[in-house]
Amino acid sequence: MKYPPIPRAAFPENPVGLIPDNEPLVDIAQLQDSRLKPSMEYFRQGLPGAVPRCLLRRSAAERLQKAADLLPDGYGFRIYDAWRPMRVQQALFDRYRQMVVETAERPLSEEEILQRVRVFISVPSDDPAFPPAHTTGGAVDLTVTDKSGRELPMGTGFDDFTDAAATDYFESRGPSEPRDNRRLLYACMTAAGFINLPSEWWHYDYGDNFWSCRTGRAAFYAGIPSETHF
Repeated sequence: MKYPPIPRAAFPENPVGLIPDNEPLVDIAQLQDSRLKPSMEYFRQGLPGAVPRCLLRRSAAERLQKAADLLPDGYGFRIYDAWRPMRVQQALFDRYRQMVVETAERPLSEEEILQRVRVFISVPSDDPAFPPAHTTGGAVDLTVTDKSGRELPMGTGFDDFTDAAATDYFESRGPSEPRDNRRLLYACMTAAGFINLPSEWWHYDYGDNFWSCRTGRAAFYAGIPSETHF
């Protein structure tokens, strides 16, 4: 089956607002849905604060199952990351900030560093109105797996912070397997109600500030900074 091209999308700017909903987090493993395969990448990497569970808000998890319904028979999703505590957000921010500084072609100002980092990593923030997407439980990083459980080629790996990670990167480069696979992921996830972060083919949101920016509706998932706040 052919899927439509991925449209060019602007990077999210300002959310409409936040109307908090205390919807619980759901452990994806407990859904016992064989199409959803958590991999807990940051826990496997030993990142400080990473948890050995894959958690999403209940409605986001239900929409993820709806997206899986739209996949070809036998296909599934490998979930790299979903809810993450603020400690993990801080560790990711610090790690990528250091990378930006070390690989810059010239010395950068703090403003320039922050601008580059924010393309891929949200700033850790305790402001309940502007929480990092993954701390809300409404953001999910994932890819598609085939009938053998192998990840489909997407042109880059997860957390490949280069221009090629942009969701529509292959749209202007002619037919290719990564282009078609990204279209498949995009079509299924957006049909289920998620929005995509344009700089990352693997990142999708529901109910958080990024989702609010793109839909014009108020966000309803506030940040959950740690497991003690469940």
